[in-house]
Amino acid sequence: MIDLRSDTVTQPTDQMREAMYRAEVGDDVYGEDPTILKLEALGAQMTGKEAGLFVASGTMGNQVSVMTHTQRGDEIICEAQAHIFYSEVAGLAVLSGVQARTIPSIRGILSAETIEAAIRAQDIHQPKTTLICLENSHNRAGGTCYPLDTLAEIRKLADRRNIPVHMDGARLFNAALAQGVTVDKIAQYADTVQFCLSKGLCAPVGTLIVGPTAFIDKARRYRKMLGGGLRQAGILAAAGIVALQTMVDRLAEDHDNAAKLAAGIAEAGFDIDLSTVQTNIVIFDVSRLGMKAADCAAKLKKMGVLASVFGEYRVRMVTHYGITAQDITTVRDVLHRLLKK
Repeated sequence: MIDLRSDTVTQPTDQMREAMYRAEVGDDVYGEDPTILKLEALGAQMTGKEAGLFVASGTMGNQVSVMTHTQRGDEIICEAQAHIFYSEVAGLAVLSGVQARTIPSIRGILSAETIEAAIRAQDIHQPKTTLICLENSHNRAGGTCYPLDTLAEIRKLADRRNIPVHMDGARLFNAALAQGVTVDKIAQYADTVQFCLSKGLCAPVGTLIVGPTAFIDKARRYRKMLGGGLRQAGILAAAGIVALQTMVDRLAEDHDNAAKLAAGIAEAGFDIDLSTVQTNIVIFDVSRLGMKAADCAAKLKKMGVLASVFGEYRVRMVTHYGITAQDITTVRDVLHRLLKK
């Protein structure tokens, strides 16, 4: 099988496995795991933040961040199909007790103007807007990235209105690579950022939250509340260190493969907006061809290709470590044969 369901299916490299085997560990709840401390410092340094916190997943990273930024009864602003709202099991309501004000957008990118229009007035009938959440790159929009000038305008608005910005940067390194900048150039526009080690960077487990030291100290308590004190977690952190040191530049291969895959999808006759293929995510529509996404995915599976159903008529494919240029050629051939059946 050629597995294009997600970059979460990546396997750790041999170097990661060796590092995990040899990792120096301690009790992280006591702050005594040297490998965890090294990873957190490395993530903070790379993003230009004061401190970092290792958590189990991107969802935990987002939810701990919201818990730390807000109080119950507050309202946060996010894009209408943002992962933090769409795919985190109502965690905003259950864990933080906050309300999400969702804003539809074009290609998942919010503007400062639309955000400002959604900020609540000082009215006894309305919740207080206490957080702006941005997803970069944006999963359900097809891996699209925030332009730096848009982020700069949102930062100016946030400062003027005294509202912090949290960035769901699950694929932050993909966004940085696509724009030809280092991750700190993007992270500078957010107060806090979470980024995953376990997607394109190939570590088996883990996410980092980065931000001000005082914020991270508070977030550590919420991580503990959610059961995220992982004790000798240096075994996991060791793979994360290798990911940050060796797997970042390699993401370019995934982007090249995604572009070639998208071109093949268009050539085969599927509906696809090629302008959204900016990173490693490819989403296409099958409605015009008289099929539903579930039917398309089932047929592809029989032909040796795994893809995700991303709506009634949308199919998602994600390139990642382990997917080769030859695999992309094979998938393109499969898509052509699928339409001939």
